Amino acid sequence: MDFQPWWLIFVPLLFALGWIAARVDFRQMLSETRSLPNSYFKGLNFLLNEEPDRAIDAFVEVAKLDPETTELHFALGSLFRRRGEMERAIRVHQSLLSRSDLPQADREAAQHELAQDFLKAGMFDRAEQAFESVLDTGYALQAVRALIRIYEAEHDWPRAIDTVKRLRALVDEPVPQLVHYHCEMAVGSMSEKPPAFDAAEAALDAADNAARELRKGNGSAASEVRIAMLRAKLAAMQGNVEGQRKYLASVLDIAPGYASLVAAEILEAYRKLGQATEGLELLRDHYSRHPSLDVFNVVFREIRSQHGHRPAWAFAREALRAQPSLLGLDRLLEAELASGGTRPLDYADVNEGDASAADATPSPSAVLEIAAGADFSLLRSIIHRHTQRLDRYSCQVCGFEARHFYWQCPGCNSWETYQPRRLEELR
Repeated sequence: MDFQPWWLIFVPLLFALGWIAARVDFRQMLSETRSLPNSYFKGLNFLLNEEPDRAIDAFVEVAKLDPETTELHFALGSLFRRRGEMERAIRVHQSLLSRSDLPQADREAAQHELAQDFLKAGMFDRAEQAFESVLDTGYALQAVRALIRIYEAEHDWPRAIDTVKRLRALVDEPVPQLVHYHCEMAVGSMSEKPPAFDAAEAALDAADNAARELRKGNGSAASEVRIAMLRAKLAAMQGNVEGQRKYLASVLDIAPGYASLVAAEILEAYRKLGQATEGLELLRDHYSRHPSLDVFNVVFREIRSQHGHRPAWAFAREALRAQPSLLGLDRLLEAELASGGTRPLDYADVNEGDASAADATPSPSAVLEIAAGADFSLLRSIIHRHTQRLDRYSCQVCGFEARHFYWQCPGCNSWETYQPRRLEELR
């Protein structure tokens, strides 16, 4: 194609159009900048200087001067909520909702933000209403999850279960706490006066079904343990000791680590059936394969009850050497004192059949040998002072420590975050 001289006209024309466009954009930018209140720039300056309190005050002033700044209202509401100023956050979002010209998308967003404000403020009834108002919007999934948390906090287990079903209709994901919701309903039925045994049985059947679904997705065995423990409790309340024994013993197979929660009850069930010796052998065998502090304590006490203090101390010496534990030593001294063992330790009792005891290295398992002749109460008072902080369960999520085992952490409300082992055993 031949070059045409008139094409050169386009070059200056393009430059002129570019210059005009730049001038128009620059003037528009200057116009918009001049229209912004000075408080806006003050707020930005405070943010840059890491003065959030003064920045918020400046932005609040901007919002008052220009009510149309929707994004700024949302930002302020979120800031107030994060800072715990719930009353101010609620007012900001309510002021947005009061605007008749607010677009539908922004109205739904403001309603969802307001629901979160109510939830964080602990106003569960108003939060529930606010979340229900956005169930037909794009915030349905977040709203359903929030409603589940609300019903959990209120211990409204039937509504929590119904809401989980609604969640499953929105997204296909496992809900491990569903098993515990049914278990909580079973606990409630057994606590009624008189106990509602049929309702408790139905709740545990529903819990079994939920646990079976979880098992397909490699769910935790903790929920199955709880179901077995509750079935054992229900059987005991109905006078079915054999059923109680069967369900409790099944825990040893379902999750051996949870034996510490049921060891004492297993032994008691065997004792009621006149089979205390068999119960002791079962726990002793389980301890040899899965040692734990609480099972050790139960076995030691029962050996002492059935066979006397020498076999009991022989078991304790062997167990503490294999699993050194100051807390274990504290427990057996407590048991000995409760049994009337206030006399000083007899060196022959402690070291019978152990010629190498004199050469043992000082350790928690060797304290008894080193302190032969000491008084039980003195030994226990010294050791107990150091073991009190170790005799606790700990949440794996928030670290909340408790003397009792919980299926739901009292600190962060997470489910199945407590291991059935004391702090000393986890270290």
